[in-house]
Amino acid sequence: MNIFIRKIAHEDAAAITALSHQLGYSLSPEQILQNMTAVMANKDHDAFVAVHEKKIIGWIGVSNAIQIESLPFCEIRGLVVDEEYRKKGVGKMLMEKAKHWCKEKGNNMVRLRCNVKRTDASLFYRHLGFKETKEQKVFELNLDG
Repeated sequence: MNIFIRKIAHEDAAAITALSHQLGYSLSPEQILQNMTAVMANKDHDAFVAVHEKKIIGWIGVSNAIQIESLPFCEIRGLVVDEEYRKKGVGKMLMEKAKHWCKEKGNNMVRLRCNVKRTDASLFYRHLGFKETKEQKVFELNLDG
């Protein structure tokens, strides 16, 4: 299977939206495009797509994180592979591209978060050599009410 990885582009918004919906993320194409534009404009964020026969079959987002209490690291901010293309090496290719980006940023540490419900994803990350380092809860507060 001939797959290539490239930087995300504005015209990818519809495909990114459809892929994200496969994992239950329900943002509109307009909001996805707005988010993509912000990522592309930020030197500490980037995103890439996997393309097969002119079809986007996956995407990955990555950021360079700087925090007061820890050494800098890169974080995978999202990874989705089309359900028809899973377990075919696409996720690994996207992850390799993100790892290369991290090294270009001067980081040797890559982190990611994975919902506990996504057991297949957890197995995939372990297969790639990631080690689980902690469990945490995510809290939200809606400032609009």
